[in-house]
Amino acid sequence: MTRYLSDLRIGETSIIQGFDTARLHDQEFAADLEDRLLEIGFEEGLGVEVLHQGPFGRDPLAVKIGTMTVALRRTEASAIILQNGDNK
Repeated sequence: MTRYLSDLRIGETSIIQGFDTARLHDQEFAADLEDRLLEIGFEEGLGVEVLHQGPFGRDPLAVKIGTMTVALRRTEASAIILQNGDNK
């Protein structure tokens, strides 16, 4: 089963495997999303941890990548594919 960053709960970690922007409903928004994510540090093979979720609709997410903390909308996080398995 494919897991996405939007599926993780606070404190869970995983490794970025890739991107799937085609699964987003707004294809105009998705058109350059992968490039934008790469520009801010979301690269394949890097570890990611969910630090915080907003109180309403669990949006936005605060995630840690390396030493950096980034806020993402859940929509953006749903395009980030994670490795399967337990990655603590």
